[in-house]
Amino acid sequence: MSRLDSVIRRLQAQRACLQYGVELVRELSGPVFELGLGNGRTYDHLREICSGCEIFVFERSVAAHPDCIPDDAHLFLGDLSETLPAAVERFRGQVRLIHSDIGTGDQARNAEIARYIAGFLPDLLCPGGIIISDQDTVFAGAEPVALPDDVRSGRYFMYRAGPTG
Repeated sequence: MSRLDSVIRRLQAQRACLQYGVELVRELSGPVFELGLGNGRTYDHLREICSGCEIFVFERSVAAHPDCIPDDAHLFLGDLSETLPAAVERFRGQVRLIHSDIGTGDQARNAEIARYIAGFLPDLLCPGGIIISDQDTVFAGAEPVALPDDVRSGRYFMYRAGPTG
């Protein structure tokens, strides 16, 4: 498969999982987190499909399209090792949906970052909250969520927080 075809499939899977995840948490309250702003495409999409939801973005260094940058009140700027612990203190057990797109191209580094993020998920997600990720971010108390029919296993990952968050 060409790199172009691979990125197209990844983006299609990402969109399908985001749409599905938003449906799964529609009845829950609380904010949405976007881990990794990149150029702002998924943040922009989340603003569209989560209208009325408060969306917080985590990014080391902003380089997004100007129309896809959150205001300062909704941007956690800096390394996740500093911003995620601060987010837990502020949003413990309140987050309904987290989208994490942190792939670096280095499999070992990706796994390390995913494990790090997973350590915060039980404290951040509300009961029934969902993590959608490009990396396997299984966490304590996680329940796997079946992917949409058109998403190949291993392309994207979805987990739901159990009853105790």
